[in-house]
Amino acid sequence: MVKVMEAVPNFSEGRDLATVEALVDTIGACDVEVLDWSADPDHHRSVVTLIGAPDDVLAASVVAARFAIENIDLTRHQGVHPRVGALDVLPFVPLHGVTMADAVALAQRAGEAIASLGVPVYFYGQAADPPGRSLAELRRGGFEGLRGGWPRGRSPDLPEDAVGPHSTAGVTCVGARPILLAWNVVVDGIDVAEARDIASMIRERDGGFPGLRALGLRLERQNRVQISMNLEDPARVLPLEVFGRIEAEVRRRGGDVVETEVIGMMPDTLVLTDSLGRLKLPDLGTARVLSRRVADYISARGGERTETLDIRE
Repeated sequence: MVKVMEAVPNFSEGRDLATVEALVDTIGACDVEVLDWSADPDHHRSVVTLIGAPDDVLAASVVAARFAIENIDLTRHQGVHPRVGALDVLPFVPLHGVTMADAVALAQRAGEAIASLGVPVYFYGQAADPPGRSLAELRRGGFEGLRGGWPRGRSPDLPEDAVGPHSTAGVTCVGARPILLAWNVVVDGIDVAEARDIASMIRERDGGFPGLRALGLRLERQNRVQISMNLEDPARVLPLEVFGRIEAEVRRRGGDVVETEVIGMMPDTLVLTDSLGRLKLPDLGTARVLSRRVADYISARGGERTETLDIRE
């Protein structure tokens, strides 16, 4: 069976496209397939989605970490999205013929490799011990909040004797998780305080939708605001239901939803529920549907083509 692991590294660079493109080229030169990448200047952040055999994905991730350490300086970085590292987040996602335990083991190996480069590492999600530590917890206070020493109860997992973050590359959060939906809803006609109120209403932490993480952010370059979200189980909580609540709250405040954007790949639930038009998503085509790209990858390597992901228990 063709084994497929996904990594979705997030980098704290979204404005210098030459650097981002060089980063993507560096990853693409490894024995993996880059499915998608995007850069956001307001977030000052880029996200790359890559798949491959587990060991190849690990190797490409370490190459990407080294590139980020050498080329991204957090002391000169300002963006609206929370961040603690040049390579800020590195999740591993089992897609086909591999288990969550495999993803956890890969995350641990990646963490050891990144720590050996001089960047302290936190494990999160299923890779944490015990599992479940959240990114919001680890990124509270940002890179600047770590420069004076570790906050109480937040010493890194690796190395155990680290006294502070890397001077320019910060720390890296390495995790293992299931498929999720990373998406943003762009809004006009309300201010950032109102966007934050809506984010608070809908996110799980404040009693909203299960598995939903949400932030209200201002996009200076667009002169608009944004509800930025991660939906951990888009089959359990339909994105259209979340969108409907956001749209109603925005309209109640005199604003309007401009568009929705997906970061990275689309899970099947967006396509199978015929939600794309109602979510005000542009036509992204089949190239952004995760299961179809994985099926193409498997078929190209002699495996039986299937658009049902085989994630082992």
